[in-house]
Amino acid sequence: MEQQLLIYNTLSRQKELFRPLTEGRVGMYVCGPTVYGDGHLGHARPAITFDVVFRYLTHLGYKVRYVRNITDVGHLEHDADEGEDKIAKKARLEQLEPMEVAQYYTNRYHAAMERLNVLPPSIEPHASGHIIEQIALVQQILDAGFAYVSNGSVYFDVRKYQEETHKYGQLSGRVIEEMLATTRELDGQEEKRFPGDFALWKKAAPEHIMRWPSPWSDGFPGWHAECTAMGAKYLGSPFDIHGGGMDLVFPHHESEIAQCVASTGHAPCRYWMHNNMITINGQKMGKSLGNFITLDEFFTGSHKDKDGKEMLEQAYSPMTIRFFILQAHYRSTVDFSNEALQASEKGFAKLMEAYKKVEKLKVESADANKDVSTLRNRCYEAMNDDFNTPIVISHLFEAAKIINGAADGHLKLSQADIDELKSVFDTFLFDILGMRNETSGDNSALLDGLMHVILDIRATAKANKDWTTSDHIRDSLNALGITVKDGKDGATYSF
Repeated sequence: MEQQLLIYNTLSRQKELFRPLTEGRVGMYVCGPTVYGDGHLGHARPAITFDVVFRYLTHLGYKVRYVRNITDVGHLEHDADEGEDKIAKKARLEQLEPMEVAQYYTNRYHAAMERLNVLPPSIEPHASGHIIEQIALVQQILDAGFAYVSNGSVYFDVRKYQEETHKYGQLSGRVIEEMLATTRELDGQEEKRFPGDFALWKKAAPEHIMRWPSPWSDGFPGWHAECTAMGAKYLGSPFDIHGGGMDLVFPHHESEIAQCVASTGHAPCRYWMHNNMITINGQKMGKSLGNFITLDEFFTGSHKDKDGKEMLEQAYSPMTIRFFILQAHYRSTVDFSNEALQASEKGFAKLMEAYKKVEKLKVESADANKDVSTLRNRCYEAMNDDFNTPIVISHLFEAAKIINGAADGHLKLSQADIDELKSVFDTFLFDILGMRNETSGDNSALLDGLMHVILDIRATAKANKDWTTSDHIRDSLNALGITVKDGKDGATYSF
């Protein structure tokens, strides 16, 4: 492992040299989706962010166990600790079995992730399949004296935990007094000893569909318990990296730390990583705000806001969405606009056009190009600096400029240069950033073959000085969105 990887740790608020607990192995847990609706751009960002982390750690030679959960129970309404379970509410509204709702949206989430070229995790545990582990966790916390039973529900005792450990708020930077100022009046508040306490187990009301037996009541686990229980089960305690969106820092991840310290005496992980939010006009994109656009709507180009105004000017391909997200550092906010997505679409197309030209370049120099020979190390330096994907992409644009210069006869490259340019694209654009040619496959090969036939006919017409036919072919292709460019080695085409 020669690469010196720096990761920004939310807990320490600084970049730290990555050192796994076990040499050569990495355990990573990332909070996955709550499957009661279609995934939107806000779901795509953590999936793509930690897909790149997974890919890069694997590229460095680590054996990575990547766990990303499915929340199909326990995530309570309004992201708070009271109220109706989101899955149960959706099921009641649609007159379906709760697991029917969860399975339907899980399938749709997987389909969207596959289109975005997000690799599946090593393990994808469901919260509903780990009720026993969550009950055991709650009992451990009770036995340690950091929780109490009230009317069949179990609550974490935040004040006692803070008095004995002084650790509550260490991740988010919040203090108890601030939390009280923002605590809303919710059902079940009278059961708590302290308004800031959160539910570990909730007694189910008679009409509540999703319920399991426990030593305290028939009910369901609190939202925070699932990740603590499943992370420990599959990665041990502690493990290396815990990831998720910035919106999970409080209360979810803060409560995870409290649960783990209360039950084991130590924190759940060594490095906390959080991606920032997607915004629309500076406002967070999300279901609760009613301003989200689903991934399927992006792919089809059809979405209207609450006033009936069309928000999407066109359909955007999965790779355009992925490229758009990777053009910003994962800890920066990304503001949605049609202009930004269209710029990403054009940028990715330029890289793909350059890549297509690499194998057609001719060797015209015996000496290595200095800018090419340093390209790979510069890309590694960017990735090792807290996964700085926008800097990697800027280096790839430099590579594309070199390729275009050579194709136009302005630069001379050696065989080593040409081989290195192709290898850098293969390694960083495709393997690590996870981009792919969306026209790849049998149809692409067929289309490429047809285009070469058409360009050969046009070349023959030009050789015979049949300018009418030559121009007609060029103009007809242009009308179809295919640009023909003449060069000293013949014509090339691009979409």
